Order: sequence, then structure tokens, then C-alpha cells
Amino acid sequence: MNFNRKINFAWLFKMALRDSRRNRARLLLFISSIVFGIAALVAIYSFRYNIQNDINAQAATLIGADLSITGNKQPDKKLQTLLDSIGGDRSEERSFASMIYFPRTQGTRLVNVKALQGAFPYYGDLETTPLQAGKSFKTGKFALVDKTLMLQFNAKVGDSIKVGSTPFAIAGILNKAPGQTGIAAGIAPIVYIPFQYLEETKLIGLGSRINYAYYYKLKQGIDAEKLSKKIEPELEKADYGYDTVEGRKENTGRSFGDLSRFLSLVGFIALLLGCVGVASAINIYIREKIASIAIMRCMGVKASEAFLIYLIQITGIGLIGSVAGAVLGTSIQHLLPLVLKDFLPITISVQISWMAIWQGILLGIIISVLFALLPLINIRNISPLNTLRLSFEDAATKRDPFRWLVYLLVVGFVVGFSYLQLEDWASAATFTVGILIAFLILTAIAWLLIRFTRLLIMSSWSYIWRQGFANLYRPRNQTIILTVSIGLSTAFIATLFLIQQLLIAQVSLSSSGNQSNMILFDIQTAQEKPLAELTRKEGLPVLSQVPIITMRLEKVNGKTAADAKKDSTLRISPRAYAWEYRVTYRDSLTSSEDITSGKFIGKATPGKDIPVSAEERFAQRVNAKVGDKLVFNVQGVIMNTYISSIRKVNWNRVQTNFQVLFPTGVLEDAPQFHVLLTHVPSQKSSAAYQQAVVQQFPNVSIIDLGLVLTVLDELLDKIGYVIKFMSGFSILTGIIVLISSVRISKYQRIQESVLLRTLGASRRQIFSITALEYLFLGALSALTGIVIAIGSSWLLAKYTFKTPYHVDFAPVAYIFLAITGLTVVIGLLNSRGILNKPPLEVLRSNA
Repeated sequence: MNFNRKINFAWLFKMALRDSRRNRARLLLFISSIVFGIAALVAIYSFRYNIQNDINAQAATLIGADLSITGNKQPDKKLQTLLDSIGGDRSEERSFASMIYFPRTQGTRLVNVKALQGAFPYYGDLETTPLQAGKSFKTGKFALVDKTLMLQFNAKVGDSIKVGSTPFAIAGILNKAPGQTGIAAGIAPIVYIPFQYLEETKLIGLGSRINYAYYYKLKQGIDAEKLSKKIEPELEKADYGYDTVEGRKENTGRSFGDLSRFLSLVGFIALLLGCVGVASAINIYIREKIASIAIMRCMGVKASEAFLIYLIQITGIGLIGSVAGAVLGTSIQHLLPLVLKDFLPITISVQISWMAIWQGILLGIIISVLFALLPLINIRNISPLNTLRLSFEDAATKRDPFRWLVYLLVVGFVVGFSYLQLEDWASAATFTVGILIAFLILTAIAWLLIRFTRLLIMSSWSYIWRQGFANLYRPRNQTIILTVSIGLSTAFIATLFLIQQLLIAQVSLSSSGNQSNMILFDIQTAQEKPLAELTRKEGLPVLSQVPIITMRLEKVNGKTAADAKKDSTLRISPRAYAWEYRVTYRDSLTSSEDITSGKFIGKATPGKDIPVSAEERFAQRVNAKVGDKLVFNVQGVIMNTYISSIRKVNWNRVQTNFQVLFPTGVLEDAPQFHVLLTHVPSQKSSAAYQQAVVQQFPNVSIIDLGLVLTVLDELLDKIGYVIKFMSGFSILTGIIVLISSVRISKYQRIQESVLLRTLGASRRQIFSITALEYLFLGALSALTGIVIAIGSSWLLAKYTFKTPYHVDFAPVAYIFLAITGLTVVIGLLNSRGILNKPPLEVLRSNA
């Protein structure tokens, strides 16, 4: 026999095809584990390519002009001269938060009022109903009202609204504005009014927070990018910013690039989850092929040829699974724009992306082969002697340097793929380490539970219970593979529920009891006492009245904004100088504040530097500590201060919290406005109170925490829906892996079940043993995933959301019962074929 013969690939393909005939259904089931992962990635890749093309095509409509210049203070003479010198058509906009009043339904709501002058938008349209209202509203006292407001207050075109002191007729329903998303409309609905009536509303006054915007359609031949770079230094000096079509295109593309990268990682986790199933399934499949491989070795087939036969099988089935996943993903991409529509400021087209399809197919083949290599390389250690001694464990556990090579390839692939998504090696390594830790934790917990089960069994138990428990740690048990695969899926969905309910509970807690749940701001000094009297007249408590003074930071230890930009070693954020701070003064701390260093001084000493208390994150941002000097510009008046204390502030409490706190005796005579906090016990009293305030004090704005809670709930539901949609791929993959693993266990348990039947065990006894085994498996899998979910949600709560942590066990219990029940049902369905046939027939069919 010629052992140095060349490899005959045609013969290898023929043998792979022949050997797979009786096992194609099982092989397809094994590789189906990756179908949903590939589908998710192809859908996301297609979505990414389509959205990039659409951003390029629709970028101008996101900004509505060639150039926009924005700031939060009125331009001075120098800046106004610069704005006037820019050629082309110009539109102006003033925007601010304000209450509006619906006289017919007597409803009130805090909205984003935009006073518009000019032909803006120059690209795209204010999408309205009726269509012409987007332009005709500027001809008189008309308004465009966001569609969410129209629905909420049952308003109709032709009704009137009151903005400040001025009534406006509703000219049309605003369906969409340039760059607006569904989420933004829900949080801050827009109302457009004509610019010429802005002064008449009497909403522009001391303390009013106005945003100024100028939109330009440049003359032909003028490059917006070059022009913006030229005027950028002057705009920075005036604390103004700018935006161009190219800049918006880049920023929007970056934002949705981040979204698609996140979604890609979620899909990739689903794919990795499926790969666990592939590796386990192929391992069992090769175990069952020991006899066939050993016979081939006796007939002169080399170990490398036997390896290639089964590698060809896996590659072929991987190709079929990848193509199926690519087809499914191409269909699923039609759903992604629907799922994400509230987050998209542009219209997303749906086109077949061949690049995404080929990427998905190639990735599927690579990952199928890569994760199948671990069990496949053991074929090289199967000798002809295995025809007499079927011991695969010796071959599998033998030290093999190729196993470590495969491990390195798997880790390298995960790191490489993560880098392509995140474009950062540190983030890719962190993601890979996180995945490895999750797998190791799940495996370790499963191993410990197996050991615990072994110790738990007592001889006094009934045979059925002993047998059911014993199946969890007997050879070829499925405990670890099911715990890892189903545990990860469970962890995904459980973490989502826990975090979503944690955030909602935090806001609900803040709005409960007698805590403040309504905030009134932009109150002028002359309105402070009358508004407090009105509040008490309505039967509501005045929980707090706080003066607010606006100021800017000029220097930190003598260093200006220019110094911070030039010298990065100062570690002072340049943005700290550009921010307009709203501070207050008082002689004591509130319940949401704690001093972490220094001493709080509540009263200033005349003729000396002013002691202020800095919030800890503000102190970090300006790299300051107790004793450091800060210079503030209080509307033209320079004030020298020093940090006497640093506070930790609970920003989750619904009350007035400040980054900088002044003592009494300094700011009492400074221009200021006030904030009032009260508690409203019901929606009815809230509506009546808001109506009274808007009618008597139209400039005062109101934040109703009950409405905020509703909007937050809707926002979290929408975000949760997106995450659920993507985690659904992991759940489906987990179910497929579950089915595959349980199907594998069917073939493993056949001889044991037949032996029990032969020894006289009844169908009911075998059914009970099987049910108990899968009950324990499902319970362990779900429990392990929930443990991971609780741990991860605790970390998120503590380090990301910084909120107190508690577990709502209701959704956790539902998830536990659902996963456990599904495992039992699938396991019992797979056992029907054994239970309903005579032992001899089962043995013949599986011989």
C-alpha cells in the first residue's frame, strides 16, 4: 500500500458526500445554529451600506441649508457685522422652551418654540398637513404644531393656541422638520411661529434662555467648508458654533456608524453563541463516527485524508447555512428601518447589498470551520485499533499542539472582527475579554452545579429522581453546553428588563410621596411672591423657591480658555469656559448634597474673596481642588472666588441642584430669575394649576414630572424594542442551539432508554426520568443566565447610571419559567420516538 500517495480531492469529496447521506438532517441542524447570527449581520451590514448612501444623498435636508451658525446669546456688534457680511439668502430663527395653551381643550404643555423668518429650509421641506402650511404660516398669526401635540390635546387645524400673550391660529400639523427624529419630537415637540410676532409674545426677557440660529443658502461658487473655516476663529470668540452639509454628513454618519457597530456586535454575539452549538454538535457527531473513521483507517485511508473528508462536510454544510442566513438577513433588513424609524432623521431606502451578502457568507464559512476545528483535529488521533476499542476520550484529551493553535485562531478572529466593528484595538480587546469572561463564568458555574448535583444525590431517593439527577453529570451530559448557550441568551433579555425597570423605578420614586414633581422656572423677581400665592391658593405646597443667576467662568487659577487650549497639561476642559452656568446662593446644604472635602461656608465676608462650593464633577472638569481660585463673569461684573468645599450631588433627586453654590451676601442684587418647586397630587389638579399659571404668568415655563415619566417610559420602550429586536437573534440562536443539543442527547440516550425498556422500565418511568433531566437542565441554564444578568445590571446601575440597585423578580421569574419550560418541552418531544416504539425496532433503526 502506498502511504506516500497524493491526496485525491475528487475521491475525498465523493466520500464526504456519501458519508453525509444518512446524517444531512443532523448536520443541517448543527449548522443552523449560525443561521440567525449570519442573518443578523447581513441585515445590519445591508442597513449600514444603505444608510451611508442615504446620508450622502439626503445630508442637505438634515441641516436645511448650506451653512448654519448657532449660539445661546445675542450676537454683539462685531459678530452681527460678520453675520451680515455672509452672502446669499439668510433665514433667522429664535428657539426657546415655553408653555403653550390650547383654549378649546384647556390643555397646556412645555414645548420648543421656534420663531422663523426667511425661506428656510432651503433643502427639504417643513413636512406639514396641509402641504402648503409649511410656507403659508409665515404670512400672519399662524402656527405649525407638532403632530404629537395635536393628538395629545385633540386639536385640529383652525384651532388656536396661545404662546405667551399672543394667540395663533393653527395653520397646519408639523409632521417633520429638518433633522428631527421621532424621539426628539416626543421629548421636545416643536411649535413654529412667524418671527415678526416674537416680541409680541412677551416671552423674551431677563433670564430667558434663547438659542439664536442663522441659516444661509450660499451663492453658487462659494464653498461652505472653506468659508466656515475662515470665520471659525471669530465664531469661537463669540461662543458660537457652525454646521455645514459636509459636517452634518460626517457627524450623522459617525452617529449611525456607532449604532451599526453596536448592532453588529450584538449580531456577532448571537453568532458566537451559535458557534458554541456548532463546536459541541460536531464534537458529538465525530464521536459517533469513530467506528467509521477507524474502518477507513484499516482500509488505508490516512489520518489527514479522514480529517479532510469531514472538513469538507462541515465546510459544505457551513456554506449552506451561511447562504440561508444571508437570504434571511436580506429579508430582515426591511424590518430594521421600521424598528429604528424613531431614531432616524432621514428616510432609509431598502436595497439588496451584494457586498453585505458576500461578507456574511464568507464570515459564516470561516466561523463554521474555525469552531468545528476543535473536534475535527481529534480525527488525526483515531487509529485502526479504535475498531476494537472505541475510546475517543484518549484521542481527544491527548496533548495536541494544534489545539492551542486553534484556540489562538479563535481568539484572534474574535479580536480581529471586533476591531473591524469598533476601530479601536483597546475596545476590541476589552470586548473579547468580556466575552471570554462571560463564557468562563457560565462554564465555571455549570461545572460547580454539576459537582453540587453529584453530592446532592442521596441513596434514600427514588430511582427516578436519582436517575434524572445522575444524567446531569454522567458521561456525555449536556449540562455545560446548555448552560453556556441558553445562559447567554437568558442573560441578554434579563439584563434588558432589569435595567429598563430600574430606570423607570428611579423616576417613579422621585415623583412619589410628597417630593417635588412639578418645576416652574423663568420666574421674574416681581412674579416670585404672586406665583407663590397662586400656588397656595390652588392648594399646593411651595416646597422650594430658588433664585438663579447666570454667569461664565473666566479663569481657573489664573488660566484662561486660551491657556487651556494651548496647554493640555493643565487638564482643564476648554468647554468649561464656554458654558453658561446657572448658580444660586444659600447658607445651607440640601438633603441631596454632601461635602466630600473642605468646609462649606454659607455667608460671605465683605472685602474678601468669595468662598464657593464646587460639585465634584465640575471640579474634575476644571482640574480644581479646595483652595483653588476661580474668576466668574456675572453679566459683566467680575467676581473673584475660591473653592472652600467640594460637594457630591445626587442628580437623580428631582430638585434644584447646582454645579457651583455661592454663599449669601453676594448675589442678592444680581439680575436673576427664580425657580419654584411644588408637589401636584393628581393629573386633574396638575392641569388646573398649569392653566392658572399660563393664563396669569405666560412667560413661566412648567416641567410636569408625570409627563416626563410618560415620555421616559415611551423612550425606554422604544430603545428596549430595538434591543429586544436585536437580542431576539440571540434568543432564536439559543433556542436552535437548545434544540440541537437536546437532539444530540436524544441519540446519546437511545441505548440507555432501550436498556431501561428491556429491563422492564415503563414508558411513564422513562418519561419521568427524561422530564426531570431536562427540567434540571433548563433550570440550571436559566438560573445561570439570570445570575449573569443580575451581576451585569448591578454593574451598569452602579458605574453607568449611578442609581441605587434593586431587583424586580417578576420579569426574572417569567424568563426563568419560560426557558425551563421550553427545555422540558423540546426534550420530551425528542423522546417520543423512543417511547412509542419497541426496543428492538429502535435498536435496528439506529444500528
